[in-house]
Amino acid sequence: MKKELVERVNACADYVIETKCTIREAAKKFHVSKSTVHKDLQKRLAEINPKKYEKISEIFQSHIEVRHIRGGQSTKEKYLNKKET
Repeated sequence: MKKELVERVNACADYVIETKCTIREAAKKFHVSKSTVHKDLQKRLAEINPKKYEKISEIFQSHIEVRHIRGGQSTKEKYLNKKET
């Protein structure tokens, strides 16, 4: 793998571990697509650094577990804001 790619994967992984952010937030931070972040952290990181990969997997699993709650909150806020206008 190219050196720049390895550096980006590690930087992205460190950022996600520190902030517990979502894939979308990490993509915005690093100016790449969601698909790139997902591939970096799910496939490439497993080859580069298995310990970081385990931490990332736990974070993403927790995001999956609360995803339906976040979606419900967003929808609620959307309709509350609509009523106010």
